Amino acid sequence: MRVTCIQMDMAFAAPQENFTHAEALLCQAVISEHPDTVVLPETWNTGFFPKENLPQYADDNGAQTKSVFSALAKEFNVNIVAGSVANRRADSIYNTAYVFDRTGACVAEYDKTHLFSPMQEDHFFNKGDHLCRFTLDGVQCGILICYDIRFPELTRTLTVDGLDILFLVSQWPTARLAHLQLLTAARAVENQMFTVCCNSCGTAGETVYAGGSQIVDPWGTILARAEANEQLLTADLDLSIIDNIRNSIHVFRDRRPELYRY
Repeated sequence: MRVTCIQMDMAFAAPQENFTHAEALLCQAVISEHPDTVVLPETWNTGFFPKENLPQYADDNGAQTKSVFSALAKEFNVNIVAGSVANRRADSIYNTAYVFDRTGACVAEYDKTHLFSPMQEDHFFNKGDHLCRFTLDGVQCGILICYDIRFPELTRTLTVDGLDILFLVSQWPTARLAHLQLLTAARAVENQMFTVCCNSCGTAGETVYAGGSQIVDPWGTILARAEANEQLLTADLDLSIIDNIRNSIHVFRDRRPELYRY
């Protein structure tokens, strides 16, 4: 599977501008990179995140996201992991990721389950209550959002029944870029899968976001890594290596869940 991450620099609290920019970047990615799957970062519609008037900026039940990216997926015959958006559902706000297959069908919706309390995300957003697995081109995939990657229990729960690609969409700050790159590589190795991390870049509010998106294979090899600026990051994922790795190092067979309290 050929994957392209759109490391996007978004405008803070300007959803219509960001929708236009995201669509243009996606069209550019399809034309120049010829991917099977395109990935956007976290809360690209608003930036992370406007505390004033957030409900006003949020997508209403993901309607605009679904309309735009379903049509693009179908038009270009490409899978789209459409990052996440600030999403208004009933009277609550969620940080929601949407995934579309080549037919334009929305095959996955995931609400971020671990909200980043140091920036008071938990004061403005509601926590999700489910994990998310889906299939793209016959490949078993899962998705997490930013802070979720710090919780290995979550990733292991997703992967214990077999996962080939984990997508991580994020707005991760420059101050802790080393953590993001270390954690995504560690999750790839310990769960014997590919990880595709699409981070944002630029400044939102007072926070500078790091870029540094990366695509990692199950051995921990960095297949591609972005710089700090807005760019497209592409790698070819050779999924045929997974079975050999799992058959030579029996991580899942040798687990001792009866000893694990947490």
